[in-house]
Amino acid sequence: MIRAAGVAEVTDADFEAEVIGAELPVLVEFTADWCPPCRQIAPVLSAVAAEQGDRLKVVQLDVDTNPETTNAYGVLSMPTLIVFRDGQPVKSMVGARPKRRLLEELADVL
Repeated sequence: MIRAAGVAEVTDADFEAEVIGAELPVLVEFTADWCPPCRQIAPVLSAVAAEQGDRLKVVQLDVDTNPETTNAYGVLSMPTLIVFRDGQPVKSMVGARPKRRLLEELADVL
């Protein structure tokens, strides 16, 4: 999996604890090693995690090794970004995007 610096990895096993039970809103990137746009968005996610860490938790989930969570949320395209708040998915975005646009799209959930 293409790891974004400063972004934790979650799995089927700890998704409930790390995402559903999180105090902060959580941005989950559903990613895969074979996905070129996932490589493009990795530095964007790192920057968002660094800048918004007090207001937003950013994590990555590898779709190839975590099929249960991937299927549960109907994720078909990579990267898919889903924001969870109070255990519920509140926003979903597909595809890589520049940091400014991502922050604009996240403004209503932060």
